[in-house]
Formats: sequence, structure tokens, C-alpha cells
Amino acid sequence: MPAESNLDVIARLQGVVHDCLKDYVSDGEPVAMVDFPDYKNVGDSAIWLGQIAYLSSRLKKSPSYISSLQDHSHDRLDEAMPSGPILITGGGTFGDIWPGHQELRESILERWPGRLVVQLPQSIHYKSQEHADRMARAIARHKNFVLLVRDEESKEFAEKHFDCRVHLCPDMAFCIGPIQPLAASQFPVLAMLRADKEKASHYDFSAYPDIPVEDWISESRTPVRIAKALGAAKVAVSFNPERIRGAKLEAAAHNRFRRGIRQISRGRAIVTDRLHVHICALLLGRPHAVLDNSYGKVRRFMNAFSGGTDLSYKAASLDDGIAWARHQASMGAAA
Repeated sequence: MPAESNLDVIARLQGVVHDCLKDYVSDGEPVAMVDFPDYKNVGDSAIWLGQIAYLSSRLKKSPSYISSLQDHSHDRLDEAMPSGPILITGGGTFGDIWPGHQELRESILERWPGRLVVQLPQSIHYKSQEHADRMARAIARHKNFVLLVRDEESKEFAEKHFDCRVHLCPDMAFCIGPIQPLAASQFPVLAMLRADKEKASHYDFSAYPDIPVEDWISESRTPVRIAKALGAAKVAVSFNPERIRGAKLEAAAHNRFRRGIRQISRGRAIVTDRLHVHICALLLGRPHAVLDNSYGKVRRFMNAFSGGTDLSYKAASLDDGIAWARHQASMGAAA
């Protein structure tokens, strides 16, 4: 089969997202969206903005309750919307690598047994069977949990261990749609590699002094604070605390997302082990060589959904990825 264009991939995956969610989220009832990613990782902000874009474009609605891990309140959620589905933000936090997010997930299931809770697309990774068993018990007691997963391995694990509805669903960041670069190209090749506990390797760039090596998990707090204040000010006249909180957090997500897009726009071609650099490069239409994270999340997602385009290349090694990216950059420069 011929390779898909990035626009074809985006449109196809947006359709799959809707097919997964249409039976659980409707325009006739309020929704809550919890676990806003109020931290520096640009990829999680991309997920959040895709979730908001889906609700806005498909259902013409915004969440009636929004919270982050730091400010979530079960009581406040009940006050804002006594009924309706609770949506939990997607990402790569389902398991025991990032325990705070898992604890919030389990506490929601415990607080609202029988109420529809939809886990938006996640990659699953457990190091401890005991932790997986604890989640299985929480799901069994709850009885109305829907789990969307981003790869076949996560789906197989979920169907084996959890008594709930499981659907294979693309990452919600695709619902942002195609985007334009926010900076001029400065480098033929830019390496965007993880600097956190999901990194698979300490890559040696001594042979590539001309290639910048960056990550997107550092930021200046001042621009984010200003964005939050401006976002809240735009809706302050509503005197609705939930609407103000939502506008404040959405503004922070936009600020972080723009920072990440400016960053990767500077490379004519990219080498990365981050899933959302891969996804954002597809949204940009930018060629990129892909390595994997510590537990295979990136390749698993590409195998399920996004590996059928000439813009992305599954590199066998750092050297292989750089060689491919340099070739793509040179072709772009010649064009």
C-alpha cells in the first residue's frame, strides 16, 4: 500500500477517536475532565488540548468540571456536576511508573461506583503485578469503567487483567489537527530526547557536535503564570469558578504547547524518543526518525496507528536515525 500523507493520518485517526467515544460522551449531558497536566512536559499539554478540541468540534461543549492532580476535589466535582461521565486525561501514566496519577484514578473509581468513568487513551505499563491486581479490584468494584488504550500490547494486558470495556484508540493529540511551524528552521537535524525516567539510553553524541540535543520538560514559570492570569481574566466576568479554573489551565496548556512547537520547528528533520514529538512532527508535516522509550511505548503506538507515513522512520540505532534525518534535511534544503 502507498504511504499515507500526514493529513491522511490525522483525518483517519480523528475518525477512530470519534468512533471510540461516541457511545460514551454525548452533547446532552455535562462531562468532567480530570488530571489536567499542570507540569512542563509539552506532550501532555498536547493531549489535553486534543481532548478539549474533540469536545468542542464534535460536541460543541466544554467540560463542566476541570481539575489537576494538585487541586482535584471529589466534593467540588459533585457540586459542579452531580451526574454525567468523568473523563480522565490520557497519556502514559496508567500503571506504576507515575504513582500519583494512578492513585487519583483509583480514588475516582472508589468514590463513584457505577458512574460512567472513561479513561481517555493511555499506554499501560506495570512493573509490579501487585499494583496491577489492585487496579483490577478497583475496576471490578466500580462496574462502569471504560478503558481506551493506545496500542495492542496495552489492549491485550487490559483484556487479560481488567473486567471492563476496552477499546484501542489513538492519542487525543491528533484532534488538534494540522499545525503550522512557529519558528524558522535553524538546524538540519534536531535531537529531541527524553531526560526523565522513561529514557531508554544515554546516547553518545560525541560524534555529532553539530546536532543540538534537547528535551521539552524545562520552562520558565513566568510565561506560564502570565498565561494563566490572562486566561482567567478573559472569563472573570462569568463569576463561575469552574469556568475560570478551566480557562486558566487551558491557557497554560496552550502556552506550553506553543513552546514545544517553536522548539521542534527549528529542525528541518528530527530524531526523537518522545511519542509526542513524533505526533507533533506529524501535525507539522516534519520528517523525523524515531527511537523508543524505556518500555516500548513509542513503537507500540506507531505499530497500532501512525507508522504508515514516509515522514516517520523507525530507526534501528541513534546512528541510523541521524543518517536518515540528515538525508531528509538535505532533500528539504535542495527543494
